[in-house]
Amino acid sequence: MTERFDVVVVGAGPAGSAAALVSARGGLSVCLLERGPFPGSKNMYGGVTYARILDDLIPRWWEEAPVQRWITRRSTMVATPTQAVTVDVRADAWSAPPFNGASTYRSEFDAWLAQKAVEAGATLVTSTTAVGLRRDERGAVVGVRTDRPDGDVTAQVVIACDGVNSFLAKEAGLYANFSSEHFTLGAKEVLTLGRDEIDRRFGLVDRQGVDIEMIGVTQGIPGGGFLYTNLDTVAVGVVVDVDALGRAKVRPEELIAGVKAHPAIAPSLRGAELHEYSAHLIPEGGFDSMPRLVTDGMLVAGDAGGFCLAAGLFLEGVNFAIGSGRAAAETAIAAIGRHDTTASGLSDYRRKMNDTFVMADHKKMRRAPALVLSERMQTQYADLICDVAQGLFTVSNPAPKPGLRAIFRQERKRRGIRLRNLTRDGITTLRTFG
Repeated sequence: MTERFDVVVVGAGPAGSAAALVSARGGLSVCLLERGPFPGSKNMYGGVTYARILDDLIPRWWEEAPVQRWITRRSTMVATPTQAVTVDVRADAWSAPPFNGASTYRSEFDAWLAQKAVEAGATLVTSTTAVGLRRDERGAVVGVRTDRPDGDVTAQVVIACDGVNSFLAKEAGLYANFSSEHFTLGAKEVLTLGRDEIDRRFGLVDRQGVDIEMIGVTQGIPGGGFLYTNLDTVAVGVVVDVDALGRAKVRPEELIAGVKAHPAIAPSLRGAELHEYSAHLIPEGGFDSMPRLVTDGMLVAGDAGGFCLAAGLFLEGVNFAIGSGRAAAETAIAAIGRHDTTASGLSDYRRKMNDTFVMADHKKMRRAPALVLSERMQTQYADLICDVAQGLFTVSNPAPKPGLRAIFRQERKRRGIRLRNLTRDGITTLRTFG
């Protein structure tokens, strides 16, 4: 028996649950499909949830969302195997409503957001995988096939939120330039340490939390590391280029072990016990690698659309997922109201996305993936920054202080870093992050 809905949303992650929530509030009948036994059971991420996108969707969401800690300290660390230079930002304003970012467990946060969609009227169906698209005689998407016997679902619009490497988007022919070079692998360990010990070691009180992003800790493999605090656990991991990881023949857990052993990190993790390990592909190609987002009867949102910003200074995804899911739902509501769910009728989705922070941030950061993952940034510049900082603060009496410019010139020449490359990369950095 085929179930019929106005909209079927595939994937109950942040994008899918936001799409289901907005669609249901818009008066549509909604089926929210989730392949896991509950929303969030299959999801892994290695960063912080930036949930201000929820301000008007769920007013005062911070009073009920399952948050571990509010991130009040944000650090960016550039490292070599024996050195580290860290820019450490602390802000009291980040520890008060409406907050800035939070550490969360996706199994809790995703389940909470999906429940909001259910309360709005969406039908949540778990332990069910969408295995293919249903099409009409014109070839338009009119639903999905599932792995349940007689479990097909028809809908006027399918919103594919089935994650990175989206099976449905690929079947629909929306990935014109699909390539492994557009993906990184995120792997993390969750370590049990205890709340009081975390507070003491990281200088935290109450629900304060810390997020540390690192460059130069992945053994020369393009990528970076991260560490963030939960209430009584610490998550530590890496995000690395998939192809380079394969060529290096190094396992992700070996890289994580290296991060944990780094002299700038090890003292904070001493005695911590492994609670869980997970790994996940991340769409890191940025704006230029995004698939087409619309076809007849179907929209793509979240990681399936490549909406993840892994740009060195920033590692964001949940906020973009929610923003794109919301825009997809608003597009579906309008298209169904006009009785036009063709690609033309759904084309307003791209305009909506262009008017939001989601596409604006990805356009601004479109050069970031190539810049951050470049060999110069990962090794030469990391070494240069650390050695210049070490030289600047080394007291060499009775010799006079050499001065910053002299140290910089000496270290740049010692590494053979060409001034034109440094200038070009500096300009790109200013254009990207300025």
